[in-house]
Amino acid sequence: MAIQVGDSIPADIKLKEMGDGGPQDVTTGDLFTGKKTVVFAVPGAFTPTCSMKHLPGFVEKAAEIKGKGVDEVVCLSVNDAFVMGAWGKDQGADGKVRMVADGNGDFTKAVGLAMDASGFGMGERSQRYALIVNDGKVEHSLVEPGPGLDVSSAESVLSKL
Repeated sequence: MAIQVGDSIPADIKLKEMGDGGPQDVTTGDLFTGKKTVVFAVPGAFTPTCSMKHLPGFVEKAAEIKGKGVDEVVCLSVNDAFVMGAWGKDQGADGKVRMVADGNGDFTKAVGLAMDASGFGMGERSQRYALIVNDGKVEHSLVEPGPGLDVSSAESVLSKL
């Protein structure tokens, strides 16, 4: 079952992000405890909707989102840290959107938002969604009902802040 408004984010899941010396561990506690975080997830880095609309919208609106009391904007995908780092550089995300890899899908499974993309040769991936999380608790859950980008866009998140 998908995570719901009022639920707590598991604080002990290990994720990865690129650092100066290579991939580094980051936990969900690091991302969500004691701060207000917007996390949005995409099915895959460098894929069309993700690269043309979803991530660019958050990069463009990051300052506006943070201006509404958000401490951090996080992009998450079931990809590795190398891919997420390269995608972030390609999209100009540095300093605006934190690019986090859920390489094994542990977080995605824990929040009940995994999907089978094996028909596209992508294996198990994340559904497209955005969560507004305040000190580890979900305030808003914006899960796309199907293909495309609407409810989890940067504009939609801004309307909920």
